[in-house]
Amino acid sequence: MLSPTRYRPPRVDIPGNAVRRGRLEFRAAASVPRVCYFLGRCFHISTRDLQINDAIRDRELRIVSETGEQLGIMSAAQALDLATSKNLDLVKIAPQAKPPVCKIMDYGKYRFEQAKREKEARKNQKTVELKEIRLSVGVGEHDFETKANHARQFLEDGHKVKVSIRFRGREMTHTDLALKKMASFAETCAEVSTIERPAKTEGRQMLMFLTPKVKS
Repeated sequence: MLSPTRYRPPRVDIPGNAVRRGRLEFRAAASVPRVCYFLGRCFHISTRDLQINDAIRDRELRIVSETGEQLGIMSAAQALDLATSKNLDLVKIAPQAKPPVCKIMDYGKYRFEQAKREKEARKNQKTVELKEIRLSVGVGEHDFETKANHARQFLEDGHKVKVSIRFRGREMTHTDLALKKMASFAETCAEVSTIERPAKTEGRQMLMFLTPKVKS
């Protein structure tokens, strides 16, 4: 877990092919494309692969303060001195802009809070599963209610339910009884579900799919 401390990037050697037009440009090995969105006067950082502090070597930069205030255009050295005086970091958030946009921020804290948000999002993310309830043509009333209760619980938890009846031997001649069982099962779960796919015979089994009812 990242701690909210001042971030200092590791020393990176500048490759020879990074020399262009008589000046050095920083290139991180195996870098990932960086994309930033500009809306009005607010820049939204959309990547983790950012140039930090001494790695920024552009001649001119547009600087945004830690509070979002536009500080104008200045050299990289001036911007870094300003960030250092505040015990903060200089982070390039819009490299494609002309001139590139950098923001003064506590980069360690930013990464720490970003990791927390991502962890919380994964925690709150709900995975919809397909649960299966197996019936038989001659299922008893008690077993039928037990399985219906299980299906209702699955549906209330936000999962889909596949109801199946497998035919054995001469039960294939009694598909009408299986249809009645399916209709009865769907009616029992009607308060918490809708029929996504009606009962249909496929080979030696009959299948029906229920999906959770959308709450109004």
